[in-house]
Amino acid sequence: MSNELQRAAYSVLLPAFAGLELDETVRRCLNRGGVSILLGETRDEYLARHMSFERRRSENQTHFMGIAEQAAACAGAPVLVAVDQELGGIQRLHQLVPGMPTASALKDLSATQIEAHSYEMASSARVMGINLFLAPIVDVVTGVNPWLHNRNLGPDPAEVSRIACAFIRGVQRAGVIATAKHFPGHYQTEHDPAVACAHVPGPAEALEDGLGVFRQVIAAGVQAIMPGPAVFPALDPHQSASTSQTIIGLLRDTLAFDGLIVSDDLDAVSILRGNSIADTAVTALRAGAHLLLVSSDAGLDDIAQAIVDAVEGGRLARQQLLDASAKVRATAQASRAQVDSGLYVSYPFAGGHMTRRVMR
Repeated sequence: MSNELQRAAYSVLLPAFAGLELDETVRRCLNRGGVSILLGETRDEYLARHMSFERRRSENQTHFMGIAEQAAACAGAPVLVAVDQELGGIQRLHQLVPGMPTASALKDLSATQIEAHSYEMASSARVMGINLFLAPIVDVVTGVNPWLHNRNLGPDPAEVSRIACAFIRGVQRAGVIATAKHFPGHYQTEHDPAVACAHVPGPAEALEDGLGVFRQVIAAGVQAIMPGPAVFPALDPHQSASTSQTIIGLLRDTLAFDGLIVSDDLDAVSILRGNSIADTAVTALRAGAHLLLVSSDAGLDDIAQAIVDAVEGGRLARQQLLDASAKVRATAQASRAQVDSGLYVSYPFAGGHMTRRVMR
């Protein structure tokens, strides 16, 4: 395994783990070229849509700062530190940051008010070392969708766009990258893609409302987009959105998105579709994803080796891997540059006293 290819292969992995400790597997990934981590939640917390009492009782701001600093030290480079911090859904940072209004309350606020709330919340996260939100969810849900139940912003594309764009502007003004998900918009799916093969039915025309929202968030400057885990038979009957050249090509070429493309969780049954996670990682990169969300328990070394083998065996273009790696590293570097241009101030909020960085 050449050093250049090895470091590139590790750099496109986004390992997720539930705690606030770097285990040996993640440390090795960062030492060998990785520049991203996802501070996730347990399966029970994911299903409940809130963090456990024990987590809320035990975690504090210093824990997050510590793990972000450790990750950067292991990588020897700026690192993307991601969390799920959704509107009306999973909020990994619980009471450690100023709370956002509920999804229903957001509808009664102006875009300016939503942006201000988002800025304050993200500013607090930024000083803790968090620089990437896997949010907002912008799927325009009009039908049955147990996966996004109580996580989406509703069936009105204009309202979803208004709220999401305001959130993105506020979050990114605070120096945190926002990730609009889940392209091209899962308006309906009867199964949870994490545990079953999920499809979004209907003709391509049925996707227009969702695609319209993605056009709006791209115009608003969103820096990252996550293709979803379901299969869209009208666009690609064989691959999930996260592994489909057709669907990622639609995002990149038709919608002209040139930011970071983050896959959904490659461990999801609907993305794997019976394939190994190593083969699925290669397929996602070949389709055009830059950063691959995987469990830290999925065999990071094996996945990295499979990516290198795919390049050396001609199944993945060398330049495509190097370009994806460069995109991830440039995004992490740009986020670090934003930190270096700011200053810290301190202010109180309900639940504690927070030091935050204000951008000049």
